Amino acid sequence: MSLAPGESPGFLLWHATLRWQREIAAALGPLGLTHVQFVLLACTWWLNTHDERPNQLALARQAGTDVKMTSQVLRALEAKGLIEREIDRADTRAKRLRVTSAGAELAPRAIAAVEEVDARFFGPVVRDDAVALLGRLARCES
Repeated sequence: MSLAPGESPGFLLWHATLRWQREIAAALGPLGLTHVQFVLLACTWWLNTHDERPNQLALARQAGTDVKMTSQVLRALEAKGLIEREIDRADTRAKRLRVTSAGAELAPRAIAAVEEVDARFFGPVVRDDAVALLGRLARCES
């Protein structure tokens, strides 16, 4: 039995995701960041503030991003002066990541902008319920 689009959880999730992504892009645009750049900058900043200097693989795992794409986006963030990639002395194939002072100034502002979008977007839903459902969906194994 085929569901009408408005009754299909996947179809509704698709449209909700598109709307959320548009709102995030609008909030990050004035800060000069794409959504993926934001995620990688914010994750690097967060890890650095917790005394971690991740390599690119660890950052990709933290962010849930593809390793090759992560490397490309990190190059763009490095070109913008927001992060530095340094050769790991223990493994010369790896690069350790550090947010620059410009990145450390921008990351909290970008996080606040994204959190503001999230508060508006998810406002109709009890926060704990939204976090529980989305966490469960994010961890689902097929």
